[in-house]
Parts: sequence; structure tokens; C-alpha cells
Amino acid sequence: MKKTAAMLSVLFAAAIFLAACGGTELKQPGSSRSPDTLRLVGDDPNTLDPALVTDAGSAFFVEEIFGGLLGLAPKNKAPQDALCYQDVCLIADIAEKIPEPALNSDGTASYVFKIRPNVYFHSGRQARAEDVKYSLERAADPRTGSSTAELYLSDIVGVMDKYRGRANEVKGVKVISEFSLEITTDALKPHFLWKLSYPTAFVVDKNQVTSNPRGWQETPNGTGPFRLTEFERGYKIVLEANERYHLGVAAIKRLHFNLAAGSVLTMYENNEVDVSGIGLADIERVRDPRGSLNREFIESSSMDTFYIGFNVKQAPFDDVKLRQALALAIDKETLVRVVLKDVATAAYTVLPPGMPGYREDYKPIIYNLARAKQLLSESGYWPNVPRITLWVPGSGATAGGAIEAIVAMWKDGLGLDVEIKQVEFGSFMQDLKRQRYGAFTMGWIADYPDPEDFLDLKFYSAKSPANNESRYANYAVDSLLDQARIEQDAAKRVTLYQKAEDIILAEVPWIPLYHSKHIYVVKPYVRNFMVSSMVVPFLRFVELR
Repeated sequence: MKKTAAMLSVLFAAAIFLAACGGTELKQPGSSRSPDTLRLVGDDPNTLDPALVTDAGSAFFVEEIFGGLLGLAPKNKAPQDALCYQDVCLIADIAEKIPEPALNSDGTASYVFKIRPNVYFHSGRQARAEDVKYSLERAADPRTGSSTAELYLSDIVGVMDKYRGRANEVKGVKVISEFSLEITTDALKPHFLWKLSYPTAFVVDKNQVTSNPRGWQETPNGTGPFRLTEFERGYKIVLEANERYHLGVAAIKRLHFNLAAGSVLTMYENNEVDVSGIGLADIERVRDPRGSLNREFIESSSMDTFYIGFNVKQAPFDDVKLRQALALAIDKETLVRVVLKDVATAAYTVLPPGMPGYREDYKPIIYNLARAKQLLSESGYWPNVPRITLWVPGSGATAGGAIEAIVAMWKDGLGLDVEIKQVEFGSFMQDLKRQRYGAFTMGWIADYPDPEDFLDLKFYSAKSPANNESRYANYAVDSLLDQARIEQDAAKRVTLYQKAEDIILAEVPWIPLYHSKHIYVVKPYVRNFMVSSMVVPFLRFVELR
């Protein structure tokens, strides 16, 4: 995600398509085609504040409007000095280049970033090193309320002191000159630079934020390839190319996002949008090579894991045997084949396909109903298991076929009654951080290609409940994660992470369900439309022919 992402009741995983594929037809804003406008669908972002982004929908817009020292780009569009993994590259954004670390005598590591002199906010003000320092310290300020600063900035010396209210500034961020600054981390960590590509590290305009602290997000002033020109909640968002963008002006002039979409594929077939995700009701006809849409159909992998999570401090989920029983009672292969129609692959690990350390043939917990019944009978809650509530983000008529199928498996296989409760996504995220759910559905999408992004960020015991929603704690796991965080040998790091994952999977704070796929159709005149395995900003490269 860069981000946590809700499990969609109508599943298609392209990150930009967060509006449901079905529903009541609505009046469509801006449906006529223009040669310089790409027409897309989307959903209202939960936030346009980079420091507060936790979901893929918000991140998609924020990454086009803002930028930071470093960023991401598709491999086929990245400069030669980029650091690449598969189809994704880490690139210098407002920094002139990706710096090399300098090791200090106390074990810390320092990076000197030089800011490009041609970086300007959309308002025309030149960006400077002081803007970077302000933005990083603002993200770490407890008054900002960022849960992601703990995840993506905590390697920087002094961030957690600021985050916990023990310091007024971040000691590890120093302005050297008008266009250079030094960032010092608590150790040399292989993944650190990649984390600076997450929105929490993006640069905001101090003048705008301080002058209008509550309303600045309505007209955000970033340094990214597009600027926000129109935003009507529930209706539309319009982004226009930043004519002074320091990495090159976008090939397309305007992006029009319909936030009030009804049946998106119908709109696509009526030439009202240029790209559409595919819902389960339409996947078979789109995959049919005889169909008219098949020539425009694209299917690719997504580096994500959708799961059922448990707060292991809440009854009855504080019983590991009950959690194991619930996991063993889910027939994931049938789930993805019959219910999800192969728009996903069954997940048996926390790490998704494509992530270093992923093991395709490693399946420690597979469907075994007899074993599930035995474990349930051995749990401390048998035979009086409390009624279970499964909390699901969403507001549709149903929670979706996948969730309903899982609940039916628990009922038929284990005799457990499970109530499904849906909550609007923004409220769901807030309540989840406040530990109000014992069992919940979620997804985690890779922010950067390192196992730390999944295992350390979500299961290290010292992480706050806002991030370690399962409240999971295991000393052996913590020790392995501590070692992996600073291990410089790539193979040894992977081994350490796999050992940690083995313990996590055995104790079941998560039940991994499936890894999704990007499934969508694109009009033939749309060129360079790329959806990466992670959420990577790419719309500046799109062309209309």
C-alpha cells in the first residue's frame, strides 16, 4: 500500500479502483472523452495529509500530489542510478541523488541529501531543506496523530522521542544548508532508504499547514507531478499536470476521477471511463478469449496479503488452540477457486508472492477439519465458546461472498455461530486502532520490497496497538526481528525473517486468506498504464494516443 487496505466485498485488487463495481446507476460527472484527460474511478480519500495516510486509496492520490526526498517508479521508467527490485525502483525525487551512508563511531549511520534547486511547490514557492525537516518533525509530532511515523520514520535518531512527547525536535534530522540536510539512523539498516518513499516522509508546505491547520487538505500544496484543482467529496477529483515538475512534466494534462461511479465496467463499455476494474460477476466473460473485452484485459500479481486478524489479548482469541482451529477449518483452495473465481491465490504465509523470503510451497496450516475439531475441543473455551463477531470494513448490502463462505465453513465444520458486522472504512480504521475488535478482516499491501514491511511492522511487540492490531507479542520473534533489522547479508536476513514467520504462523495472530491480483481493462488508446505489484505512482507516464 502502500498501506492497509480493506478487504473488498467485490474483489479486484488494482489499487486505484476502490469504488464498488456494482450498485445503483448514478449521474456520472465528466463522462465525455477529452484527448488530454484520463478518466478513472476512485473513492473519497480518507485523508490527503501524507502524515496520516494508512490506506491504499488515500496513498494513490497523495503520491501524485506530493513527493519526498525519495520516491518510487516503474522499472522501465526509472533512471540508471535507481535501486530496483523486480518491477519497482527507488529513485531520487526532490533529492538530487540517493546518498551513500556514512558509518559513525557510535554505530549510527548518516545520509546527506542535497535538494534539487528546481523543486517548487504548486504555489510557486521553492522547496528547501528546512521544508523537509519541518515535514518529518510534523509527522513525528504526537499532535499530528500519525500512526505511520512509528512505522516508517522510527529508524531516524530522535523520532520516537518526538513521537512520545519527550523532545521538541528530531535529533537525527539536521539542516546543513539551504539545500542540504543530514538524516541519521540508529544503525545501518538495508531497508531504511526505501521507507523514505512512503507518504509519511513526504514534504508539505509549512506556510499552508500552519495558516490553515484544519482546511489545508482541501487544496493541498505539494511538489508532486499533479496538482489538485477540483475536489467535490462523493462526486469527483480533478488533478492537473504540474508544469514545473522537476522530474519532467506529465505526458497527460489532466486526471479526472469519478467518485460517484455506479457500474464501472458498464461505464467502460459505454466509453465513459478509460480504465475499469473487473468484479466477480464479470470476470468470466472478460477472460473469455472470444469476448470483445478480452483484448483489453490485463491480469497481474499484487504483493499483498488479505487476512483475518485476531486481538490475541481479547477473549476468546487469547486461546491459541481456538485460533488454530479457526484457521484449519477454512478451505482456502475452494474459497479462491469457487467463490473468488481465481482472482486471487490462496495464502498460507504472511509474506506475499514476490517478496524476498516468500515460500511458495510452504503451507504450515492447511485445511484439516478433523484436526480443527480436535483443537477446538482442547481449547479453554470448549464447550461454551462465546459468540464470535467478525468485523468487516464496508457498507454494502452484504460483506461479500468470501467472508460469508468463511463464516459458513466455521458454522458447518465447527458448529460456531459467527456474526458479521460491517463498519464504514474510516470508522473501522479508527476503531481498529483503539482495539475495539477481537476478530477483523484486513489486507496489507507492500510499501517496499523487504520482509520487514510485513513482519516487523505488524508483529513486533513494541509497536503500538495502532499498528500491531493483533497485540501479538513473542520474545523469540522480537529477537529474530531485532537481528534481521540490522543484518547486512541478504540471505541471512531472509533466513531470520522466515524463522520469525514460522513462529507467527504457528501462533495464528493472523489467518492469511489470499493474495490478490490486479484485474482490469484498459482502452487501446491509453499507453503506459502500469499497475505494479505495489502502489507505485505512474500516472505521469500515461499517454493518450
